[in-house]
Amino acid sequence: MSRYRLLPTPAQEAVLRDNCGQARYIWNLAVEQHSHWHPGRTSAPGYLEQCRQLTAARAEHPWLAAGSSVVQQQALRDFTQAMAAFYDPANSARRPSWRKAGRDEGFRITGRRGRQWDVRRVSRKTGQVWVPKAEWVRFRWSRAVPPGAKSYRVTPDRAGRWHVAFAVAPAPVPAPGSGQVVGVDRGVAVAAALSTGELLRCPALTGRERIRLRRLQRKLARARRGSNRRARVKRAIGRLRARETDRRKDWAEKTSTSVARRFDVIRVEGLQIGNMTRSAKGTRENPGRNVRQKAGLNRGILVSGWGLLVRRLEERAPGRVEKVKPHYTSQRCSACGRVDRGSRESQAVFRCTACGFTGNADVNAAINIAAGHAGTARGGDGITRPVNREPHLLLQSA
Repeated sequence: MSRYRLLPTPAQEAVLRDNCGQARYIWNLAVEQHSHWHPGRTSAPGYLEQCRQLTAARAEHPWLAAGSSVVQQQALRDFTQAMAAFYDPANSARRPSWRKAGRDEGFRITGRRGRQWDVRRVSRKTGQVWVPKAEWVRFRWSRAVPPGAKSYRVTPDRAGRWHVAFAVAPAPVPAPGSGQVVGVDRGVAVAAALSTGELLRCPALTGRERIRLRRLQRKLARARRGSNRRARVKRAIGRLRARETDRRKDWAEKTSTSVARRFDVIRVEGLQIGNMTRSAKGTRENPGRNVRQKAGLNRGILVSGWGLLVRRLEERAPGRVEKVKPHYTSQRCSACGRVDRGSRESQAVFRCTACGFTGNADVNAAINIAAGHAGTARGGDGITRPVNREPHLLLQSA
């Protein structure tokens, strides 16, 4: 995706919000139709039947007819594609769900460039894109628009900014051909540690920004729902959150590009981030334990951008990213192969209880990941029980 900052006028911004609201309304109607279907009932209406229903609804409701039919029909196409992806056994997509106002905003325009939509450059730093009902909307020309774009999507963020993203698959980064393999260990204190010894930290909010965020959150809790004051505080919080998201995305883009250019094979842990960040509050009958501590850990994992980094690596270096089982990679000594939880003295210090090897704990885990070592749960002290170490291949007898 090639993303640009939109610069609409106040009148155009109102049109864009109307388009977002209508696309969300049509999507939610389609979700409601399919939610009533279950095995044994007549199948839910398909795309063509939904288009006929949309035509009848536009004839009955003037506010819907005043909107763009292109935006509304595209919402139905997107829903149809989402349902097809959900039923595809080779796809891990979830079932399409409701879209909430203020959170799931945006609409998509498809078609041939020059007929259904178009882009033009008007100055050195400004371009224009044709949007239904809003006509020509300016955007910041930060780089040339890819010529192969066949669709684009307009979205607002929590800070009130508008963006347009042209759907073009970026060209992969070519492999350097050096044959080098790197392991990437992901953590909270250190977002990514490489087996080469590099410690990469994802930039977050500064200390002063975190203090201001906490003050704004307290002010939001005291504000009356629906008031102008609450809306102003939410916009201020959204600007801080958007700043944090921009920094995380910029770090992931630069880090993934650098790693893809320097190494032929990239090995990462195959972590189930969704399961790891699941809430621990439990139920009223069976409440969870250490809920506040688990919530803080979840926030640290999400802020570190674990999933974003691996996803961008897979897009930058397709076919060169390998996932290794994460079991005991942080407890295994990269020098002798001993697996002992006592070797991990702290978050940053690893001291092997067998051979005395000492080093950074994250780098040690990254070296194990680069070698493809996951270890086993078998422990030992080397005297009464066997010590975990690298298995040796037996020579075949002649």
